[in-house]
Amino acid sequence: MSLYAIGDLHLNFMVERNMDQYGDVWKHHEKKVKKHWEKLITEEDTVVVTGDHTMGRKMVECRDDLEFIASLPGRKILLRGNHDMFWKSKKTPALNQEYKDRLYFLQNNFYSYGEYALVGTKGYCYEGKDSYEHFLTIRKREMERLKLSFDLAKEAGYEKFIMFLHFPPTSVGEMESPFTEIAKEYGVEKVVYSHCHGKLHFEDSFLGEVDGIQYELVSGDYLRFKPQKIL
Repeated sequence: MSLYAIGDLHLNFMVERNMDQYGDVWKHHEKKVKKHWEKLITEEDTVVVTGDHTMGRKMVECRDDLEFIASLPGRKILLRGNHDMFWKSKKTPALNQEYKDRLYFLQNNFYSYGEYALVGTKGYCYEGKDSYEHFLTIRKREMERLKLSFDLAKEAGYEKFIMFLHFPPTSVGEMESPFTEIAKEYGVEKVVYSHCHGKLHFEDSFLGEVDGIQYELVSGDYLRFKPQKIL
């Protein structure tokens, strides 16, 4: 039994979105996902998919993409990404009910993996695409969601944590952020994130050990679509 992670599958079985324009690594990337996943992952393993599952914006445009993920081996825990427009936070219980025992949606809750609690939220970093005031508003909301995830896990008796984000834990150039401070506050062992695409962005945030915490990037193209073993 092992824990894996991968993010940014950007599946597009139901919408016209050619991912090949983003580089050779994206050519037939869904076939690469399936090949590597089925080679590595057993039914006893858990895979956290750290957001941007689909390029569809509405549920009707996403079903084939979600079914593709659901059909793969192992327990699949999904985190919300910035492209996952089908997933409104209030719909998380409904999604968990619809995909019961097939997909597990991580938002304002947590999941267990042995003695660890798997906690997380979408997160947010400043990329200059919106006003700084708007960024602060969204970041505060995501911090609250993350703390809720931690607190629910602690109430259930967990003391060991793996923290998952979609966005990197820091904005470019930052040496700390509220998310890294939360990770230290709760004694997190690892922070796993995605969202960073292309060689120019693979080092936008922390990689390796920082302040005793291991930071791991699991963007699909960074991993060449091979799930990364976390534990």
